[in-house]
Amino acid sequence: MAVWNAVVHALEVAGSMTWEITWALILGFLLSAIVQAVVRRESVTALLGDDRPKTLAISSGLGAASSSCSYAAVALARSLFRKGANFTAAMAFEVASTNLVIELGIILILLIGWQFAVAEYIGGAIMVAVLALLFRLFLRPGLIKAARTQADKGLAGSMEGHAAMDMSITEGGSLYKRLTSPKGFTAVSHIFVMEWAAVLRDIVLGLLIAGAIAAWVPETFWQTFFLVDHPLLAKIWGPIVGPIVAILSFVCSIGNVPLAAVLWNGGISFGGVVSFIFADLLIIPILIIYRKYYGTRMAAFLAATFYVASVVAGYIVEIVFGLAHLVPSTRNARVEMASISWNYTTYLNIVFLLLTAVLLVRFFRTGGMDMMKMMGGSPDDMAGHDHGSHGGHDMSGHDHAGHEMTSPKHHDHGGHDHAHHHGPDR
Repeated sequence: MAVWNAVVHALEVAGSMTWEITWALILGFLLSAIVQAVVRRESVTALLGDDRPKTLAISSGLGAASSSCSYAAVALARSLFRKGANFTAAMAFEVASTNLVIELGIILILLIGWQFAVAEYIGGAIMVAVLALLFRLFLRPGLIKAARTQADKGLAGSMEGHAAMDMSITEGGSLYKRLTSPKGFTAVSHIFVMEWAAVLRDIVLGLLIAGAIAAWVPETFWQTFFLVDHPLLAKIWGPIVGPIVAILSFVCSIGNVPLAAVLWNGGISFGGVVSFIFADLLIIPILIIYRKYYGTRMAAFLAATFYVASVVAGYIVEIVFGLAHLVPSTRNARVEMASISWNYTTYLNIVFLLLTAVLLVRFFRTGGMDMMKMMGGSPDDMAGHDHGSHGGHDMSGHDHAGHEMTSPKHHDHGGHDHAHHHGPDR
């Protein structure tokens, strides 16, 4: 009976956090879908030809607009690299598409506080800058060449089909007309549902793990582990150990925010929370994918540089926010059980769940399931899949968005290096 009560308690905590963030998740993914419906990925590659600060800023902005789960972000970064994008710019795009996205900021505000959302965006820019510096200092042309050779093998990682899909709408006049057209509505519905499908596993896993830890692990354990009784040491220790906890949790993307809330209540430092969230691209399954994509040496290089960059970003955020007196003085992240009542959360959840139902109906009525089946395919299996080749209609006769399944092999002409089209890789 005691075990059953413990399980129920953990599920109640997880369910409470889920209820608090449902509307925000839907809003974030909807805004992301709208942006992706009008930003064509082919235009992205052309802007990522070098590692100048301006290029990295553009890469980060485009990545933030192309919200993705961590697995899809990693796959998309390789796709950009194979098509000729500079490696540093591709990695900046990857970091931004998981750590600088709209929905992440909204969830941070709801569960922990606005200070963490601001710290996440500032820290994300710092992380990209630190990575660029580390790459410039230590990344050698020979390692890039070997990574490109490995990348051009097209070995499958995870969410390859999803990363290869370009569902943007470029025809139809102004931005408003494109989004409000039948094709625009279809494109938004497809992107919205596909993004949810890509991250749902991580969100559920993150909520369950956070619920279990909040319910089962006493705060005294975390206070001892995070050196709460030694404030200065805690600030030094937090950013170092935060990424390690993230790596061992196996949770990535938005799914690690609920666990970050639990860790904050447990005593981890402000900078430690930031470093923990940035380590979503260092979990063990993704490190294995790096090895498939770029080879063992580059995977080790990425593991080391991403870790250092996340730690440095955590330290800088800790110092800057501390000097500005923006570090919260209380630890009251919303991980407690909350009863459902007729408040703004309930009303917003109802509105956005109804909107989700509308988008789901559109998704299923316009061939969405056929695309869903291709989410996990090999990147080069996507070659030749043009969803706009049926006269703008899907098999059921409904208006289709004209989505195009882009593939690296459409553009690499047999796998040759295209870096010379965009300038040197370093």
